[in-house]
Amino acid sequence: MRTLGFALPLFLWLLWLSRGAGEGRLSLADGARILLLGMFGYYLSSLFDFYGLEYISAGLERLILFTYPTLILLFQVVIFRERPSRRTLLAMGVCYMGLGVALLHDISTAGMGGQVILGAAWVFASAVTYALYYLGTGVMLKRLGSMRLAGLAGSASALMVLVHYGASTDMAQLLVVPRPVWLYAALMALFSTVLPIYWMALAIQRMGPTHTAAVGNLGPVLTILASWALLNEAISLYQLAGLALVLVGVSQLKPAAPSQANAVDGGVPEAGSAPGRR
Repeated sequence: MRTLGFALPLFLWLLWLSRGAGEGRLSLADGARILLLGMFGYYLSSLFDFYGLEYISAGLERLILFTYPTLILLFQVVIFRERPSRRTLLAMGVCYMGLGVALLHDISTAGMGGQVILGAAWVFASAVTYALYYLGTGVMLKRLGSMRLAGLAGSASALMVLVHYGASTDMAQLLVVPRPVWLYAALMALFSTVLPIYWMALAIQRMGPTHTAAVGNLGPVLTILASWALLNEAISLYQLAGLALVLVGVSQLKPAAPSQANAVDGGVPEAGSAPGRR
């Protein structure tokens, strides 16, 4: 809550930066879509992700979360009745094979199989909600622009988190929070929440979703290395093997033909970029 409390004025700053870009006024339908995007993309997705992290390691969490591009493709098949290619099906199979290698190893070695499964389920729910958010950005990005949409959806999500915290927690607890915690929350709001969203928006505007997705594929690698260096989490050969399979599978989900890429750019965002929020 503290992090998004600090992040709210920064999201409003994104809106200020996007002013005068020629966008039209928001309609009631636009407002409803932005609320849904904020709920799926930053509120529920982050909430489910943090629930999962109470039971599993950050390395395994990132592997599960990074399978969300395959969920986007599945939703596209259902919503748009697009028939997946053999290459797509093979790539999805490789992704989930890698996830299975890492998940089964953690279940067998942790001695807490039930907790690992519960944590994995929460993180998978986070991946589902983020995939829904990513699908919903297609039309809204074209209408509002990435900067304005990030500010609006982030502000909506921050308000939801503040309301959630106020309804479920005694606000008096904030009075006894040590000062270093407030400092860490402010730093996380800037460097782990707002700036990544801001930089991602700039990257999409300047490089396009294809190149942005290619760079985003480094997310799981960096997370696992950071969890090893900062949290002293052990990295097993099974996790590395699972990570390699997931990366190989996701890398094959990018459009192979320029016509397909253009279709994605104009409609639903490309199903290949790594989550870079929170």
